[in-house]
Amino acid sequence: MRVAVVGGGAVGVTAAHDLAQGSADVRLYERDEELGDDRTRPRDRVEGSSHRAAGVLAPRPTDAVGAEIASRALDRFEWLSERDHRFSVEPTPQVTLVGADAADKQAALRETVAAAREHGVDVACHDPAAIADRFPALDFAGVGLAAVTERAAYATPGPGAYVAAMADRARDAGVDCWTGVEASISHRGDGPRVDGERFDAVVVAGGGWTTRLLAPTGIRLPLKPYRVQALVAGADYEGPMVHDADAGVYFRPHPAGLLAGDGTVPEECDPDGWEPDGDDWFVDGALDAVANRTAHDAGADAAWAGIATATPDGEPLLGEVESDLYVATGWHGHGFLRAPATGEALAEQVLGERDAIEEYAPGRFEGVPEFAVEEGMSL
Repeated sequence: MRVAVVGGGAVGVTAAHDLAQGSADVRLYERDEELGDDRTRPRDRVEGSSHRAAGVLAPRPTDAVGAEIASRALDRFEWLSERDHRFSVEPTPQVTLVGADAADKQAALRETVAAAREHGVDVACHDPAAIADRFPALDFAGVGLAAVTERAAYATPGPGAYVAAMADRARDAGVDCWTGVEASISHRGDGPRVDGERFDAVVVAGGGWTTRLLAPTGIRLPLKPYRVQALVAGADYEGPMVHDADAGVYFRPHPAGLLAGDGTVPEECDPDGWEPDGDDWFVDGALDAVANRTAHDAGADAAWAGIATATPDGEPLLGEVESDLYVATGWHGHGFLRAPATGEALAEQVLGERDAIEEYAPGRFEGVPEFAVEEGMSL
């Protein structure tokens, strides 16, 4: 079985590796000149979504499918971390904070935590005063409710290290990696093609570029790329990962100090014409939020933007869109977190080893509905 994988980010390299492990003859196409790196922040010339991700591994799924994906992803992250010195997973709980006056957000947090607990997630709501001693690095002033996700972590030195490590394993498994290639996808009725060459199956893991990649096939997806942002500050922070729901900001430890992010711009953007640098309003707001919750008042050493993808219901598009043509996209900023499991699941679908995940089926919508872009971490 000959399979082409278009897109060499975290999902693409995982799917390529697993397909080759399943005895497929795999070729991976990536338009950047390299697959992954070991840097702590992205370089301008590397545009892929995985390289610009924040590396937060703190799932709080509220349904059975999400719980299966989240648990499997963390298992595989940990497995790789034990086998490749370039990539590490740092176990760190995540604390979600909601203000005392935000009754609606408190109710939403309690509801999502209860749903997650039903599916085996180790998470619980707490009175802020009850956990203040456990997390002395945080200022809980004005917080009305907190939730702690116990099985959480962050990737270091950065998500690009996962891509590099999995790409090497893919090559070892026999994957032929073509980098620096702008792949063109078509489907002429007798099967999918890449640059005119026929394959038994084609997997498109192109993130925000997926719609453009599929344009020659006439396939239209309910998918919108949008900008999200992150920064690194030289603060000596050793506390938990934090999601401040009122400020709309998250932060975590980082090799250079502290990483903060979100900065969602809730509108569709052009994946070939977006601004890769962080916006001033995001930098100022994120640093203010960090200063309010910690003792650190540091400036940003680097700030950048990346591309996330939204769907109408907040769930990904994972599966077959035309005979033997598959997609993996629509992660709402959580693509890297789920990549080891979603790449695996898609490879198993292509190989006929598992059924499609109905909840993520790309054809679950009637036509291409209109929808608004929403933050992936909103309650």
